[in-house]
Amino acid sequence: MQYFSGESQVLPAQQKRRRTRMLLWIALGGIALLFSYSAIFHWLMAREGETHDWSTALYWTITTMSTLGYGDITFDSAAGRLFSMVVLVSGVLLLLVLLPYLFIQFVVTPWIAERDRARVPRRVPDNLHGHLLLVGLDTVNRTLIARAKRTKTPTVVLVDDPIEASRLKDEGYQVMVGALDSPMTYRKAGVDRARMVVSTQADTTNTNVAFTVRAVSEDVLITVTADKKASHDVLKLAGADHVVQLSSTLGTELANRILGTTGRSHIIDAIGETYVAEAAVKGTKLVGQTLAQAQACIRSEAQILAVMRRGRLVRLTPDSILDEGMVVIIAGSRNDLEVYDDQFQNPQQREGPVLVLGGGRVGRAVAETFEKSRIPYTIVEQVPSRVPKHLNFIEGDAADLEILEQAGLHDASGVVITSHDDDLNVYLTLYCHRLRPELQVISRASSEHNVATLYRAGADGVLSYAAIGATAMWNKLGNSHRVLIAEGNELFTVPLPRASHGIALRDDNILARTGCHLVGALDSENRLLPATNRVCGEETNTLLLLGDRHAERTFRRTYLNAAKS
Repeated sequence: MQYFSGESQVLPAQQKRRRTRMLLWIALGGIALLFSYSAIFHWLMAREGETHDWSTALYWTITTMSTLGYGDITFDSAAGRLFSMVVLVSGVLLLLVLLPYLFIQFVVTPWIAERDRARVPRRVPDNLHGHLLLVGLDTVNRTLIARAKRTKTPTVVLVDDPIEASRLKDEGYQVMVGALDSPMTYRKAGVDRARMVVSTQADTTNTNVAFTVRAVSEDVLITVTADKKASHDVLKLAGADHVVQLSSTLGTELANRILGTTGRSHIIDAIGETYVAEAAVKGTKLVGQTLAQAQACIRSEAQILAVMRRGRLVRLTPDSILDEGMVVIIAGSRNDLEVYDDQFQNPQQREGPVLVLGGGRVGRAVAETFEKSRIPYTIVEQVPSRVPKHLNFIEGDAADLEILEQAGLHDASGVVITSHDDDLNVYLTLYCHRLRPELQVISRASSEHNVATLYRAGADGVLSYAAIGATAMWNKLGNSHRVLIAEGNELFTVPLPRASHGIALRDDNILARTGCHLVGALDSENRLLPATNRVCGEETNTLLLLGDRHAERTFRRTYLNAAKS
């Protein structure tokens, strides 16, 4: 199967044919111009009573167009002199514009392309071990590379286009070029020494990649993405260990961020036997309590790890008071969270419906998650054929107030915006927030630079394909588990550094030095240890921290890398 890797081989051949055709047409045009001018020269000279043969006519045309102009043959009439100027100007344009263009196209550009192709590596160094081999480079792989850099995990980007490979190398990526369907390519990429192969291409391409890699190495971990549900089994048969369906995963994550109106906790993810969940403070007995009082009154071993407001961490002291606009991040066993719900959930409060704006793949995944959780919802979609009949939806434009009211806007507990168009998502976020400022708005983002804009527009939470996909793939690697709380804020685990023995949880010095919140500690079974004032080195195996990528990088450099050196 050569339907995708052959593209890079076909493109240069097409360029050569196009250049050849261009050169042929230019040559024919130049010859036609020479003979046309020579014919006109004959006619004008005959009018002036002079006779010249064709060799003389060509001689005059060439010397005039080349601006040499020896002056041995000249016109006496005004028409002849005007014709001479036309021939001279066309010659100047030919020399100053056309010839340099031809030189660049047929000499300089091929030479540069050949030089770039020659300097791009076609194999990885023999001493490279434990690397991630990424097939292609998209937003998911870029985010994955950023994660790998923080833990000093080497990455190699594999592409089949030498020109693209050269560009990526100039951008600072470690890159290799080779045919994606060739076993030799993966041998040269050291796939038998790699920790994981990641492919985020089209489903058909991922199938070929997984099948080819598995023929080279039976042990390497292969993680691929899938757009269609039907592709899951095919990709598994091809040899993939993990298949990440981004639309389904993103839809589930967006749905899990809706807090509802009853105060019930919503599980986001799990680290071993420790579950991480979000819960709204609004409508619960936690409103008006201090952080220390809230933790003390929880009957189970569940711990409040952090407090957030509109997707951002709120820095609180034990004496800080919780208000209705806050969201607590809690962790514990599943039983601990059930006890938390029994204690704080308001069973008399009716669960408000959720509006899902957009019935695409992500929107449908959000609705399917609500179906399983028995949370009332309504999809708003302009194209009814996109939404299966078993899902609850209303046809119309999400920007139409009448349609939103018909869908239940005034009784809704939240809105999930699932469009792949960030401009539209900002528009809808701003619109819904202005209509009902107290409404929880969760939005999808396609580009990282639009995350801050969506928060400014009023979003309470923002998630993207890149962050969700990269987090899912990183967790498959088994290095250290990560939980995406909100775009830009992650819970992550690190091995206990020697320098941290005996330090206090939520240590202000760590926060001041690194920007990371030390929120908990885990034992060797990844169970959350009871909240104590100090980290005990005898029991603690792993620290649980919360922060953005800059804070994590600073923490690793300050505590982990410094300890190694």
